[in-house]
Amino acid sequence: MAGLVLLLSAPIQGVVALVVWRDLGRPIIFRQTRPGKDCKPFGLIKFRTMKHKAGELSNDADRLTPAGRFLRETSLDELPELWNVLRGDMSLVGPRPLLMQYLGRYSPVQARRHEVRPGLTGLAQVMGRNDASWDKRLRLDVEYVEKRCWRLDLWIIAMTFRALVRREGITARGHATMPEFTGVES
Repeated sequence: MAGLVLLLSAPIQGVVALVVWRDLGRPIIFRQTRPGKDCKPFGLIKFRTMKHKAGELSNDADRLTPAGRFLRETSLDELPELWNVLRGDMSLVGPRPLLMQYLGRYSPVQARRHEVRPGLTGLAQVMGRNDASWDKRLRLDVEYVEKRCWRLDLWIIAMTFRALVRREGITARGHATMPEFTGVES
């Protein structure tokens, strides 16, 4: 299924690549090491949406361009992650792959999110997306691990399209992106 979506989205990805190249220049693709299933690192790829860091005072709000904000709002920046799905690093549905530096900050319960492959979309993304608190997001990730089945995956995929159309919960309130996870008790 990921291969078919990748093929069908190729013209859109071509247009997005041109937009990123025109807006930000090279590189067009953003690469970052993220933890996968069982915390095994993999190279996540997505379209670049931010300028390079200009200095220590540069924050995400300053680095995010209008075109980058649009790509994030529509999740078009995440289309290259279909390659991660094809390679087996990710699934279509699963907990979103977060940053490597968060690994030591999870409670044992929260760390269960790594018992499955990370996904392009997940239960937390359709139940509040980035507007949900870290505690809620991580609880939903673990809930997905415990309840996962093909019916839940289909429901999450359907709700993902709904969330994309409504453009709800794209960013955390008061933040250009998601605030850093510093550790939450569950």
